[in-house]
Amino acid sequence: MPDVAATAARDAYTVFGLAEALKNTLEHGFSSVWVEGELSNFKAYPSGHWYFTLKDEHAQLSCVMFRGNNLRVRPRPQDGDQLLLRGRVSVYPPRGGLQLICDHMQAAGTGALQRAFEQLKQRLDAEGLFDPAQRRPLPARPHRIGVITSSAGAALHDILDTLQRRWPLAEVFLWPTPVQGAAAAPAIVRALAGLPRRAAVELVILARGGGSLEDLWAFNEEAVARAIRACAVPVITGVGHETDFTIADFAADLRAPTPTGAAERASPDAADLRAQLHKLELALHRKVEERRTHAHQLLAALRERLQRQHPARTLQRKAQQFDELSARLARQHPHRVLDERRARLHRALGQLHTATRHRLSVLRQRATAHTLRLDTRHPQAGITLQRREVGMLQRRLELGARQRLEAGRQHLKRACLTLEMLDPQAVLKRGYAWASDAEGHVLTDASTLAAGQPIRVRLHRGGFGAEVRDIQPPAASSDAS
Repeated sequence: MPDVAATAARDAYTVFGLAEALKNTLEHGFSSVWVEGELSNFKAYPSGHWYFTLKDEHAQLSCVMFRGNNLRVRPRPQDGDQLLLRGRVSVYPPRGGLQLICDHMQAAGTGALQRAFEQLKQRLDAEGLFDPAQRRPLPARPHRIGVITSSAGAALHDILDTLQRRWPLAEVFLWPTPVQGAAAAPAIVRALAGLPRRAAVELVILARGGGSLEDLWAFNEEAVARAIRACAVPVITGVGHETDFTIADFAADLRAPTPTGAAERASPDAADLRAQLHKLELALHRKVEERRTHAHQLLAALRERLQRQHPARTLQRKAQQFDELSARLARQHPHRVLDERRARLHRALGQLHTATRHRLSVLRQRATAHTLRLDTRHPQAGITLQRREVGMLQRRLELGARQRLEAGRQHLKRACLTLEMLDPQAVLKRGYAWASDAEGHVLTDASTLAAGQPIRVRLHRGGFGAEVRDIQPPAASSDAS
């Protein structure tokens, strides 16, 4: 009879071998599952990894979420939260325990994120951080506008297109920041403090495109709200869509429904300004015509008054009176009396003539002064100056538009060159390839592979499937480094 004990010893698993077999079977059969339950025994280790238990009324499951995945989770979960997890089922061989390795975590239903949002909003509102009296007025015609958003998002293109169309005279300064994930909020806080100092902008647009509450959570951080109020210049927010509201919107000096709306509220419309300038020019012409008509009427009245009071007429009247008196004296008085009166009349006539000449000189001087004042205040000089200013503004507008267009072209050319240099297909052309596991994760460490594991290899043209036969450890020089 065969030796049963010997056969059993030969075919038996080691404890580690059985644990590894179970691990491979579970990870292959449950590579991506969703599980809902209540969080308990939550522990965050200094390494950044999270270990916790997910339970319901009848069972519990050990879970781990490594640092690379939990960085995107905001806010940090607490015991008692109802969560929805996604991950792969595995076995931890040293303990032989079943566990779920999570790669995604969200609140079940409206859950913790909405509660955290409402609690922070109420607390900051009670502090007076959202008081409308603290909001600063926006500059009517800013010449330097700061933009804080992702350099790769559609929001930036919408803002730049809108500013170029409405107000090309303004200089735009971009401070690129991430707008999603754990690094987003600290980067936004640094940008709000640094951009006004670096570029001396007159206002700042803080924007990003739409997304879920989790995607927009960086704009619900308390540090971002306080940085908005501490910013040296007014801040306009354009976060998400029209129905999206964030803590940053309540703290901002002005909230716009979209990034495009933020750019519109930050800039005047050049077409409207041109129309206003045209109206002012027409009003100036009307005012000039009114002043000119009034000046002509005043000059005509002065001339008529001067004609009525002209000394020659007075002299003529006095000469006629003298002749009449002389004739009366000649008829009624002796020659001596007549001579005396004639002498007095001649003296009076001489004095009258002298006074009349003096009066005429004074009136002529006054008329000359009035003429000079009319010449110096003639409205034509103001019209010429306004036309020069209008021409100068038009030339500056055209020059600014051309410069912005050329700068945009150069930026696009540099971006295209950068994309060509970073194209991974160019690397594959030189004979390189990359390998990935069955789930599409790129393989970089041979120690993570198992013999017989299927992999895929991508070449410059096409690819192929393969199976791991031989695993080579890293070179000694690589380990030393």
